[in-house]
This record gives sequence, structure tokens and C-alpha cells, in this order.
Amino acid sequence: MAAVLQNPRKFLRNSFRRLNNRFSIGRVGGLFSAVVSILLATSVCWQTAAAVEISTASTAQIVEGMQRHDQLQERMLQGYQGMRHYSVVYRGFKRTITAGMDVEVIYEPASGKTFRIISQEGSGMLCEKVLKRALDSEREASLDKSATALNSVNYRFQFVEMDRVEDRPAYILNVEPIAPSKFLYKGKIWVDTAEFAVTKMEVQPAKNPSFWISRTQIHHANEMTNGFWLPEQNRSETKVRIGGTAIMTINYLSYRITAQPNSLTLLSQPASH
Repeated sequence: MAAVLQNPRKFLRNSFRRLNNRFSIGRVGGLFSAVVSILLATSVCWQTAAAVEISTASTAQIVEGMQRHDQLQERMLQGYQGMRHYSVVYRGFKRTITAGMDVEVIYEPASGKTFRIISQEGSGMLCEKVLKRALDSEREASLDKSATALNSVNYRFQFVEMDRVEDRPAYILNVEPIAPSKFLYKGKIWVDTAEFAVTKMEVQPAKNPSFWISRTQIHHANEMTNGFWLPEQNRSETKVRIGGTAIMTINYLSYRITAQPNSLTLLSQPASH
């Protein structure tokens, strides 16, 4: 096996030479079967060795591309305003409780995010204990971007496989926080191969935010808006220890973007390897 991985062409050439010496013309059927077996074995070994080499090398390149993309977007994006609709549904103890909230968000790089609640409906308890806390948590995280950045300082990355998101090729990476934090997560991310923007996430919090929560699974999607990759939808499903499930959905409805001149042209150019 070591010989195959080190020099598969030499191994294949020597194997054919040994087979020609061993088999006669009358045993061509056996020769053909043996050749097929060697080709398959060599192909598997060759692909395995190549996959290991490519994934290891590509992981560093992908992470570097992600960091370049994020730095460029942060530099070019002067701010935005947007509308969101938050909804939460709790099912447990033979009852269902719901709540909803429409929120305006304003983002400025220097001051982070601020939120203004336009309207709310449904359970007051869910609005206070779930939705408003989600706003407070996001506001807090936006004030310290270095602690929440998706980079090699905060995370370990591992290439998994190739995939497609909205008909665009993407890398799938496993992400694992270097240190647990309530603002970091672990799971899988999808990275656009052309622009190195994160397009999708399937993750869970790196640190359980409460004893009463047994598990939270988060599905997040980004989309390109006026040249910038911004959130499109976030859906989290939380299992509560005492029974029941809470599902919170955030739909990002509109953006009004303030950007640096020429930023759209720069952001539309794929990151170089």
C-alpha cells in the first residue's frame, strides 16, 4: 500500500510487467480480470491519497479566502438599515404558544447594531424571554467583532466535501471553536467557491446558554444583496429539558445599504488563491 501511495505510476507499470510474464495468451481472460482489479485498487488508492492532500491544502486556502472576503466586505460596507420579522413557536405540555415581532435594525461599523421594535404580537412571555433576549445577544455580539469572527483565531476548520448551494458550487467545512463561547458555534458551513462568502450554516452553540436547554440546532442562510453577502433567514430549534420544543425564525425582509464607491465592483471579483 505504501508503494502505491508513493508512486502509483511505477506500481502500475511493474504490475503489468509481472502479469505479462506470468500469464500466457490462452489465459487472457484471467489477465484481463487481474488488470481490472489492479486498476480499481490503484484508482482507489490514488484518489484516497489525492483527496487527503487536496483537502489538507485547500482548507488553509479556503479559510484565507474567507478572511479576505470578510475584511473586504467590512471595509466597503459603511452601514445598512433593514427590516426583520421574528417569530417563535413553543410546543409542550399539550399546548402551543406563539409570538411575533417586527424589528428595524441599523448597522454601523463603529457602533454595531441597534434595534427598534415596530410591533409585537402573541405571548408576552415569549416576546420578553426569547425574542428581546435574542436582540440583546446580537447587539452585544456586534460590539466585539474580533471575538465572533469566523477565522483561524477563533475556530479550527476541516474540509469535508464539495456541494452546491442555489446552483453555485461550495466547499463544506467543519468548524470547531478553539475556546467555548456563547457567541461561537460548531458544525458545518458552506463557502462559495468563487467569492469565499459563507452561504449556509448548520451549527449549534459552542456553549450551552442555559441549563434548561438540552440542544439547539441552527440553520442559517446568506444571500447576495447589492454585492454584499447578508443574512436571508435564520431558523433555530431548541429542545427544552423539562419538555417541549421552541422554534424561532428570523426572516430578513429588506436592506438599504450604504457602501464605499466602487465596492460592488470589488466585491464581485472572486478572491485570488
